[in-house]
Amino acid sequence: MKEKARIMDKEGISRAITRIAHEILEKNKGTSGVSLIGIRNRGVYLARRLADAIKAIEGAEVLTGALDITLYRDDLALASGQPLVRKTEIDFDINNKIIILVDDVLYTGRTIRAALDALIDFGRPKAIQLAVLVDRGHRELPIRADYSGKNIPTAKSEAIELRLLESDGVDEIVILEK
Repeated sequence: MKEKARIMDKEGISRAITRIAHEILEKNKGTSGVSLIGIRNRGVYLARRLADAIKAIEGAEVLTGALDITLYRDDLALASGQPLVRKTEIDFDINNKIIILVDDVLYTGRTIRAALDALIDFGRPKAIQLAVLVDRGHRELPIRADYSGKNIPTAKSEAIELRLLESDGVDEIVILEK
């Protein structure tokens, strides 16, 4: 795949995270009962960045966790080879909490469906909200983001690649073309 366009740079990503943090605080009237859980891998990094932004704005810490959804995916049987299962780290009670599920790119909605199934195995939250950095459309399931950094309409032949400093050495969002 070749790079077609650079959609967001480091500053754009930072601004989007700050805006999402403000929206989370506004919608939930502060941080009381709010926790962030990132979907492995890049969702975890974004959840931590959101927690840092919320702390900078509100002066309050929010609990963060990491969720691995590998065994909950509906395409697991189609995958060749052994699936790579990573560690889920939710070291707090999610019962009756407002959980902000954080992911990098929202596409078909299937990853989020798997995450909802995985999350419910840990308890019964008061509410689950979804924050994504990019919503690219093409939903196959009735799932929408409560908070989105950027809507980027794409063709099915294109891919969105979010690169983060923590995993890729650079902060940027690019469109790739097949």
